[in-house]
Amino acid sequence: MSENSGAQATNQSAQVVVRRAQARDAQAIADNAVSFEYVLPNVETMAERIRATNERWVWLVSEVDSVVVGYAYANPFRSREAYDWTVETSAYLAPAGRGLGVATRLYTELFSQLIGLGFKQAIAAIALPNPASLRFHERLGFVEVGVLKQVGYKFGQWHDVAYYQRALVEPGGDTTRWL
Repeated sequence: MSENSGAQATNQSAQVVVRRAQARDAQAIADNAVSFEYVLPNVETMAERIRATNERWVWLVSEVDSVVVGYAYANPFRSREAYDWTVETSAYLAPAGRGLGVATRLYTELFSQLIGLGFKQAIAAIALPNPASLRFHERLGFVEVGVLKQVGYKFGQWHDVAYYQRALVEPGGDTTRWL
């Protein structure tokens, strides 16, 4: 989201919509500098990522009064087949979406769609320090399963990354969808 997304929302009656991301959302999403990428992807690259993610997993956006203020998506956790039922989730929120429950609505809908697709576990990788993100994930049922020390380098400093895990459903059940 761009800096033009506005200040923190104070209007509790704002119209919040969560929907599948589309190529037209790429501009709002590409204007975000929170990833571990050194060079931000251009709009075309972001549009392709959205398209590719929505083919097998889920990418959602949240709008407040028709302006994209957040997004959440799931990607494969690892490439080996044994991990096919586990996803890595990510969520980002612009200041204009804060205080409206947008992030919770995004993740709740993301989890619902992932369960519908047969996924069992969600993993979140959180660059540290980020106490707000840690609290958010814990509120949604994630538990810390480990911290990787100094594995990400950005803005002239090394960052630890915490790994959090949440069961989407109880282990077991149908695994035939991949066969």
